[in-house]
Amino acid sequence: LLAVGAGVLVGLSTPAPAPADAPEREFSAARAYRNVEVIAAEPHVAGSAANDRVREHLVATLRGLGLQTEVQDAVAPEAGQLSGAAGGATLARVRNVVARLPGTDPTGRVFLVSHYDSVQTGPGGNDDAAGTATILEVARALTTGPRPRNDIVFVLTDAEEACLCGAAGFAGDHPLARDGGVVLNLEARGSTGPVIMFETSRNNAKLVGVFGKAAPHPVGTSFAVEIYRALPNDTDFTAFLDRKFVGLNSAYIDGGAIYHTPLDVPARVDRGSLQMHGDNALGLAREFGRTDLGDLSADHDDTYFPVLGGLVRYPGWLTLPLAVAALLAVGALGWLLRRRGRATAGTLAAGFGLTLLPVVVAPLGAWLLWAAITTIRPGYAELLDPYRPVWYRLAVVALSAAVLFCWYALLRRRIGPAALAFGGLAWLAVFGVLLAVAVPGGAYLTTLPALAGALAGFAALATRRDGPWPVVAVTLAAAVAVVILLPPVVLLFPALGMGMGAVAALVAVLLGLAVLPVVDLLHPRAGGQRGLLALRARRLGALPAAAAALAAVVLAGVGLAVDRFDAAHPVPTHLMYALDAGTGKAAWLTREEKPQPWTDGYVDRSIAVADDFPGLGNSEMRAGPAAAAPLPAPKLDLLSDTRTGDQRVLRVRVTPQRQVRLLTLHVDTSTATVRSASVAGRDVPVEPGDGRWGFGIVFHAPPPEGVEVTLTLVPGAGAVSVRAMDASDGLSGVPGFRERPEGVGVVGSHSSEMLAVARTYPL
Repeated sequence: LLAVGAGVLVGLSTPAPAPADAPEREFSAARAYRNVEVIAAEPHVAGSAANDRVREHLVATLRGLGLQTEVQDAVAPEAGQLSGAAGGATLARVRNVVARLPGTDPTGRVFLVSHYDSVQTGPGGNDDAAGTATILEVARALTTGPRPRNDIVFVLTDAEEACLCGAAGFAGDHPLARDGGVVLNLEARGSTGPVIMFETSRNNAKLVGVFGKAAPHPVGTSFAVEIYRALPNDTDFTAFLDRKFVGLNSAYIDGGAIYHTPLDVPARVDRGSLQMHGDNALGLAREFGRTDLGDLSADHDDTYFPVLGGLVRYPGWLTLPLAVAALLAVGALGWLLRRRGRATAGTLAAGFGLTLLPVVVAPLGAWLLWAAITTIRPGYAELLDPYRPVWYRLAVVALSAAVLFCWYALLRRRIGPAALAFGGLAWLAVFGVLLAVAVPGGAYLTTLPALAGALAGFAALATRRDGPWPVVAVTLAAAVAVVILLPPVVLLFPALGMGMGAVAALVAVLLGLAVLPVVDLLHPRAGGQRGLLALRARRLGALPAAAAALAAVVLAGVGLAVDRFDAAHPVPTHLMYALDAGTGKAAWLTREEKPQPWTDGYVDRSIAVADDFPGLGNSEMRAGPAAAAPLPAPKLDLLSDTRTGDQRVLRVRVTPQRQVRLLTLHVDTSTATVRSASVAGRDVPVEPGDGRWGFGIVFHAPPPEGVEVTLTLVPGAGAVSVRAMDASDGLSGVPGFRERPEGVGVVGSHSSEMLAVARTYPL
């Protein structure tokens, strides 16, 4: 079983990076990395001069390959359900880089997508310079050989970090997107690990078939797709799904501690992950490039999962029948165990009921373990994952094993190995049915191990009890469980972070339940011992539990000793500065619920910021007094003011008076009711929110000349109050700001280091 587990881990590993002199038709991580270094030389948030320089490099590179290349310059709305402000509508000025490799006989278009902008707090070496550089290298490889049958379109989007607006602008407005097509989106939410195909469009059966055939390293599971569909997260892929495109979304996700931070530099890009991204993207681009894209429709999702470097898949409509078959098979096994005298009805019932104990206790223990660790090391609360998480992950697995072994040792002689094994398989089968109904793509996780375990039980009961074949049968069934359940244990840790390590602990316990008959081989034969023999048997039975518990404690201790905060691995902190230019009042703000010592020097109370700074949202923050900086608020010019009946139409221009990342405009809904609104000529939805500033607009990457807004209102008795705010990045010039000492860093957040200036204007 350890050998099978090692094979599973090898199947999840990244390939060796290809050198710069690799054959021209192949993907080379070394060649791609050269572009990573250029793209991620510095932070390049949408609208910045640094982003302009990156875009110029992209255009020059693609045109140098002989591709038809253009820059789509547009105002675009947000994609998905991301909201930039309380009651607000979000837009951005975007400049997407679009290049096309024409097909010889197109049946449709294949779109390779990544975003080239970064967050304001880091240069984005992984997110998403790696994806953008991958596409440039894939484009180079595709132009060296015969042209594909279908058009290949390379879309490098802008303002993804702000609002997914670049992708929304391309998918909604660009002529090349009018007829839809197949989208391959490349992302990263970390710095290392295997590239996981974690999201698909609906009815993905044929898409998954192409993925399994054409991707050289097909790591992906239908369970991951189900999880992601349930999460509130979005990528550029969301904008294409909203427009009825089909496709696949892939990313590597381990090493999340540096995500969106200043540490996300080119040197932190894992060349193996980069190679895996490129190998898969190139293989899929070539396969979709020659496929009849009109023949990709299906009426169901596939269930699929990785097995030793390949991909196993079967139609989703088989999910419920397989789950029911597993449940019936386990029930038949219980009947046979009773008939053969290996268990009674009472012990079978007890085995089923008592199996819930490790299923509940192990995740609870994992949660308590992490709560204890974060109490000792509170800086972890602001991290997606620790800098060196492996020790903690192993501690959670060891803790899960300790719970399972302890439970088994305590109940084995009283309930019996057969009844406990039946209980484990029964719960796997029950979970399989529940998942088949609620989360179909994840049902295979428990259905297949339960079915394999039941068949192994039949085989073991049909052979001599003291012969080798029962051991062979249960070991083969356990190997099936290891192949199926070990990958989610490994991948759930980086996917959800240590804060949700309890989920991985649950899957680890399910794996343990599936291999209980093999676990039993670590114990003396159950029953029949008396006196010293019985005492010796109990002590031997306790050894696995004691060893696992000791391992959990040691591994957690090693994690605390090894993963310390230092200059290279700083404790993350969050700080903002907000100024009301009308009143001259200013404040330091932080989203840290329990401020770190450095942050605590700035804040001393909790406040609601929505009334003074509605552009920052309506959540409560920690705050402290600050000196007013001599900074101008955005200028608001009234361009026209007309009345028709009970309506008043205001046309205004909001112009930043300094270099800023975003502008906001909010209307005091106690002074007017907003009927309709448009921004830069584009209508925006009117969905008033709660609070004083019930309607708002957020505009990312505003041009220097400002943004024109038209508001159709039903005014109240007096003047209409509007509040304008802009925000830039960097606090070093603010009075009272003290530079962070060594070992104190910046948290990966879209509002870290923000400097906001607001003012209210009566109209």
